[in-house]
Amino acid sequence: MYLEGSILADYFVIGVILLILASFIAGFIDSVAGGAGLVLVPSFILAGLPPQIALGQEKLVSTIGTIPAISNFMKSKQILWRYALYGVPLALFGAFVGAKVILFLDPSVVGKMIVFLMPIGLLISIIPKNKNSIKSEDTKFKKYFLYPFIFFIIGFYDGFFGPGTGSLLILALYTIMKMSLVNASATSKLFNFASNIGAFIPFVIAGKMLFLIGIPMIVASMLGNYIGSHMTIKNGDKFIKPVLYGMIFLLFLSLIYKYFIQGV
Repeated sequence: MYLEGSILADYFVIGVILLILASFIAGFIDSVAGGAGLVLVPSFILAGLPPQIALGQEKLVSTIGTIPAISNFMKSKQILWRYALYGVPLALFGAFVGAKVILFLDPSVVGKMIVFLMPIGLLISIIPKNKNSIKSEDTKFKKYFLYPFIFFIIGFYDGFFGPGTGSLLILALYTIMKMSLVNASATSKLFNFASNIGAFIPFVIAGKMLFLIGIPMIVASMLGNYIGSHMTIKNGDKFIKPVLYGMIFLLFLSLIYKYFIQGV
């Protein structure tokens, strides 16, 4: 019995170490191109956590873990505040509405729509662009209708489903608002933080978070965010592109599996 208990304890320690490593990798990737949930949620489920706990734990780790990245981007003045100041409340509200709507609608319908639309977004993002941060005039239509709609919809997606929200935000800021990838990555962190808060609160109320086990994972995620954001600021667009496209491709595959294979 003692030997069996010792082996189980060893497996538990190894599992926690692997989850800490996964949290560091997720934080690093998230600070560069978004997509922490694509790493953390499967890792938590594979570790044996129930799906609801896995989702709640991902919000716990990701929400707090992204703070160092936001701080670094603020210090480097890469955040475009004129978009953030009105985009953050819309992302927060969108996440709240998305979480409510998920109780009434079949998420597979929206998921399948996203699967079909994502390749279009990827093709748009590959079209060559100039190096300037902002290259097109912000017309009244864009400022008061198009941009708010985008912020709300992506926030809605975060509350409705979640994984890959950061990558989608960066893609939208880069392709539609014509930001550089560094500005897009920096500014998206504020939007994603707001939408995470919108989903974070219900999970806390429902008791779907393991705070004690989550502490080392939060620290690892913060360290990954800190290092990743520094590398993003230092190396710019060339560093972000492969990570961003890789995460979006991973999101694309995960959505296909969830809604077209697993759902059958």
